[in-house]
Amino acid sequence: MSVHLLMSAGRGPRECEWALAQLVPRVEADADAHGLTTARVENGSRSVIVRIGGAGAEAFAAGWTGTLCWHAPSPFRKHGRKNWYVTAQLCEVGAPVTSFAESDVDVVAVRTGGPGGQHRNKASTAVRATHRPTGTVIVVDTERQFSLNRALAMRQLRDRLARGDERVAALMTTERWRVHDSLVRGDPVRTERP
Repeated sequence: MSVHLLMSAGRGPRECEWALAQLVPRVEADADAHGLTTARVENGSRSVIVRIGGAGAEAFAAGWTGTLCWHAPSPFRKHGRKNWYVTAQLCEVGAPVTSFAESDVDVVAVRTGGPGGQHRNKASTAVRATHRPTGTVIVVDTERQFSLNRALAMRQLRDRLARGDERVAALMTTERWRVHDSLVRGDPVRTERP
């Protein structure tokens, strides 16, 4: 099993970026000492995502979740402040992709009304396609042939599922960016020193 730990310097000064750069190797070393594997999935100056794998990865990550404090004087400027805060939270990486197989689609021929005369009113050429795993329904009646409407319904169903997957991925990315604003300075769950 593996989990992803998002560590962020928030919107703090560059000392917080420096603290993040010091804390990430600490997490990796601590995970190694516990027999876990680590890999950096995303590595930026203000945030890093570390994948932690192995038995007990979730419990280990819980020990590093919350506000972390790096207690050291600033290497960039002279003043008395020595506490620099970073937040760490579990996150999801890689949005799930909805699988699409035509065998998962129920296709039913239906009649539709409207302009088109007697052929449209008496022939069942329209298509209602239902993707069983998600419950998504598409009705297509633009063509006069059942086979053309069926092909259009399958294409529209694929497109709708892909757009839904894109929305989920965008929401996950937005949630990860909100972590930058949720950093609480003070009351750390863990304090580390050089």
